[in-house]
Amino acid sequence: MAAVSIVIPAFNEEALIRRSLEAAVGQTVPAREILVVDNGSSDATAQVVRQFQSAHPGHGVRLVRQDGASGIVPTRNRGFDEARGEVIGRFDADSLPSPDWVEQVEACFADGTVAAATGPVYYWDLPFRRLLLAADRLVRRAMLQAVPNEFRFLFGSDMALRASAWKLIRGETCSDEHDRLHEDIDLALHLAGRGLRIAYGPSMVTGISSRRLDDSPRDFVFYVTRFGRTYAAHGIHSKRLKAPTVFFLSIYLPARLVRSAYRRWSRSPSGEPPGSR
Repeated sequence: MAAVSIVIPAFNEEALIRRSLEAAVGQTVPAREILVVDNGSSDATAQVVRQFQSAHPGHGVRLVRQDGASGIVPTRNRGFDEARGEVIGRFDADSLPSPDWVEQVEACFADGTVAAATGPVYYWDLPFRRLLLAADRLVRRAMLQAVPNEFRFLFGSDMALRASAWKLIRGETCSDEHDRLHEDIDLALHLAGRGLRIAYGPSMVTGISSRRLDDSPRDFVFYVTRFGRTYAAHGIHSKRLKAPTVFFLSIYLPARLVRSAYRRWSRSPSGEPPGSR
């Protein structure tokens, strides 16, 4: 099996990074290493990681400082460049990978034709998580069937790619200095441009935070419309590719209301509402 490195970009994540690291070290198959790439955080992110390292020796947790350019792209790149595994797994500092995540990544890459893979997600801070996971699986399968390989996507909160594939496209990926694109889709497009296969791993499950719903409507629209800007930056224009933008815009308000209500309920003396798990 290919050795898996885990890369976790982080910026001011002191509140959540410990939980993510606990999930990363609690795998059925251990990762070769776990790299937290700290993009010049002004909070206690680095201190939390160092404390975790001391409490969990032998798990390959590494803290990498990225104090140069700010943003997800240079931070991601630093982590990918530092990784020593044959496969580089990636999720966010607020993500909770399933206990068998590394095992499932290894299973995906047992197929030598796979250059990158992405899996389904659920929102760990919303109710009805099993239902949300089932819905996410259905949506992703539909999207994968609807578009050809060159338009396929990676999801930065739940993805992996071969180190050899990263080296091949390293100098081609968009730097995105103004933070206008979806960097994970940019990765997918460069991989597909090289004729490299992107696979979907239905058992490669990660829990992610719904905190994006706390964005103002204006900020959320800007975030979601990155889909179109990313494809346009590659000269790709297709009505089919507008589907993710339309979908996320349509669920923003109801999902935001659910998140707000759930947070109030979960903080009440009675605890979480029925059906929250």
